[in-house]
Amino acid sequence: MTSRFLVLTGLIFGLVGCGNDKPPLDNPSQGSIVIAADESFQPLVTQLTSAYSGIYPNAHFKVVFKPEQQAINMMLHDSARLVFATRTLKPNEKGVLDQRNIKGATEKIATDGVALIINKANTDSLITMNELQSVFDGQIKLWGQLKEGNQTGPITLVFDNNNSSNLEFVLKTFNVKNVANLRIFTTHSNREVIDFVRKNPSALGFIGVNWISDSDEPLSLELAKDLRVMGVSAKPNPTKRDDYFQPFQEDLGMQRYPLRRPVYILSRETHPGLGGGLINYIARDAGSLIIGKLGLWPRIPYDRVINLTK
Repeated sequence: MTSRFLVLTGLIFGLVGCGNDKPPLDNPSQGSIVIAADESFQPLVTQLTSAYSGIYPNAHFKVVFKPEQQAINMMLHDSARLVFATRTLKPNEKGVLDQRNIKGATEKIATDGVALIINKANTDSLITMNELQSVFDGQIKLWGQLKEGNQTGPITLVFDNNNSSNLEFVLKTFNVKNVANLRIFTTHSNREVIDFVRKNPSALGFIGVNWISDSDEPLSLELAKDLRVMGVSAKPNPTKRDDYFQPFQEDLGMQRYPLRRPVYILSRETHPGLGGGLINYIARDAGSLIIGKLGLWPRIPYDRVINLTK
């Protein structure tokens, strides 16, 4: 009698399974999803997804690195589940999800900084926000025009991509409407910006700070060789070196570095899936340790409990 019941039960479940052509939904510990991210966050996203897959071997992430707008478009058109970006969705972008009855989610995970890098031969390592404004207004064109300047030649502004978050952030910060009269050069990646600056003493490069801020990562140390990271002051007339700040962790967290920006994860997930599991790990679990290790400031620091015994 028992064996007959088990056979009938198996047949019923088999028939139900045959009638369902949909693949099983992913969940926080297993499945496969696509993530899109701005290329300036490549070291950060790579380490976070690798760490999560190390905890859950059946969790698989295909990460696509694109300029920020292209990455967001991938999510809007259902080609990616999550996006790592420096901004929230614009009203028209949110409308795309609303039309599909997708609520979506936005989670701030960190504070990042755009680092200004120069060739090691260039000792002009201090600059003010007012001077940067004049550079992007076209009033300052030469290194020698800077207050602390002793480098000769024109200032060449180097970015990773025409549509990158680095370029968009800087143009918005300095209210630049037209770049036609600026000496701007774009490459294809943050790494190429680093290589260009290393070879050109007159270059001023703009990169995501996580590319060079992980002191435990050999690649990060290698990329930072033969470069200087500029100190930036928000004061119009700084009088001492302490008035300048670099885009490293404490100055990001204490909001002293002027060219700081938020890091968000944007999601279109409609069920408790793998994307939500990754977000919880990053925002509320040990993922914040990785954010801190990369030199960024996590939104929610990871609590360490230390027991002291006699």
